[in-house]
Amino acid sequence: MRKNFIITVMVSAAIMMASCKDVRRSPGRYYMPDMTYSRAYETYAELDTNIFTNKTSDLGEGKIFYNALPVHGTVARGEMPEYPYKNDSLGYAMSATVVNPLPALSADEMKEAERLYLVNCGICHGPKLDGNGPLYNDGNGPYTAAPKNFMIDAMKAMPEGTMFHSVTYGKNAMGSYASQLTTKQRWEIIHYIKSKQGVGAPAAAAKDSTAMAAK
Repeated sequence: MRKNFIITVMVSAAIMMASCKDVRRSPGRYYMPDMTYSRAYETYAELDTNIFTNKTSDLGEGKIFYNALPVHGTVARGEMPEYPYKNDSLGYAMSATVVNPLPALSADEMKEAERLYLVNCGICHGPKLDGNGPLYNDGNGPYTAAPKNFMIDAMKAMPEGTMFHSVTYGKNAMGSYASQLTTKQRWEIIHYIKSKQGVGAPAAAAKDSTAMAAK
């Protein structure tokens, strides 16, 4: 009898010790998953998990905790309101109603706008805005199609908003410059181009994009 008791105690102790191993077979529940699954991010690295971004993840339908994006409509401190029109045919047509929300630039601001143009636009459109930048070079550069010549009448007549729309979303062979230039910088470049074109003030009936974005 005593022998059976000793065996029972030893088996029970072995089971208890085995169950106290530090390896958990179940992760249990977590309160804040984006802190539980803290991960380092590399520049331009693609997210390798859908835990926080996929609506059909194992967290349950519609339970999205974090997707690394700012809240829609968020405006960075010191930045201008978001451009109101989408990159579609309607947005392109409506862009003609938008005027430059920035007031006339001072001499220093115009100098900075010129620098921004030369760095980001002059390589294609040329320092003289004639579409003959180094990448075209009278057809001797790597681009076979000439960039737009800003000094022709058609480009002088292009509304500021349409020009801004094209810079923001890209047009034809030109890609978007929204990631390289802030909203303010893009509008400053538009000021610079229009000043070089010698175009007067836009029609008073046109709308201000800042006012529209605030509605």
